Amino acid sequence: MDWNAKADSIAAEKQIPPAPHSRALSMMHVAMFEAVNAIDRRYAPYKMSLPADRSTSREAAAAVAAHGVLLSIYPDLKPELDATLTNSLVPIADGESKVAGMSLGKEAATKIIELRANDGSAAAETYRPLTTPGAYVPTAVPLFSTTGATTPWVMASGSQFRPGPPPALGSEVWTRDVNEIREVGGRSSPTRTPEQTTIGRFWLFVGARTYNPIVRQAAMAKGMDLVDCARLFALTSIAGNDAIVAVFDAKYHYNFWRPITAIRNADLTSNAATPRDASWLPLGETPMHPEYPCAHCITSAAISTVLQTVVGDFGEFSLTSPTAPGVTRRWSRLQDYSDEVSNARIWAGFHYRFSTEVGKDMGQKIGALTVATQLRGVEAMAEPKR
Repeated sequence: MDWNAKADSIAAEKQIPPAPHSRALSMMHVAMFEAVNAIDRRYAPYKMSLPADRSTSREAAAAVAAHGVLLSIYPDLKPELDATLTNSLVPIADGESKVAGMSLGKEAATKIIELRANDGSAAAETYRPLTTPGAYVPTAVPLFSTTGATTPWVMASGSQFRPGPPPALGSEVWTRDVNEIREVGGRSSPTRTPEQTTIGRFWLFVGARTYNPIVRQAAMAKGMDLVDCARLFALTSIAGNDAIVAVFDAKYHYNFWRPITAIRNADLTSNAATPRDASWLPLGETPMHPEYPCAHCITSAAISTVLQTVVGDFGEFSLTSPTAPGVTRRWSRLQDYSDEVSNARIWAGFHYRFSTEVGKDMGQKIGALTVATQLRGVEAMAEPKR
């Protein structure tokens, strides 16, 4: 939990976008899990077979593994990361156990760094804006256009759960959902309630920093030991990362227009039931990537599915957001948290309802696949197939 919080603080300070932050987290937490699990041998490893004596310090192994991964990604933060590592190691008694743990953690970090060295995350961005010769188009380059082609942790490919296309622009679903968001997602909407406005602004906060605090609360509520905690963070991190890969594969495959574009150009669809509003603006600033499906929805559903399966109910949990100062959102059910995220993207004017539903379905599938196939208990692995 300490290193998870440290990674989040780095992302906040350096304004790391969601995709690279998710990659860093998944690498760090898999390395930590592989290190401590090599000592305990409680679960199946991800892809490593690390030799370790049971007397090896789990705490030293976890700390050095986390440090090694983060240092490889943020070398400019070496003094800060070294200080964090020193603070982690000070409470551990000196001796062979500590030395062995440090060596094991270093090996785990090295192997994970090697494993992800050619995962496609460094691919050059080549998005081509559509235009005609000489015609001006907005010059901001969309985000994460290469993310869908990066190597997943769990899925066979980024397209494994690619959904069918968005609804036709003359369909009942399209007519219903674009009219809904035009009415409740507009910046000056008279139908959106004050609470819905607050929630819409709250969830302008995106990425793993929105769910890591919830995972930390779950681990604390269940009183998890180091190995189980490492496993939980590894599972949520790789599920969250695969959710991002899957959603950006779909987003750039379909390249579907955002509400601000659709509503201002509604006359182009020849759908008389969807009126044009030439000056419509959403509540928040529209994210710089295609609309379909909803990214916030897929990640929250993936994390909720992993937590529900591994941890179950763990009482009330809460979250604050830098985009809604002074507001704390609280839930007692993971489903309510996931549903709120989806509704918030409609109230913010970013996503159609069909896109939120598709995103949640994809996230649930990725979360379920992660738990069913990765880091399984030794006893579960030994059960005969039926």
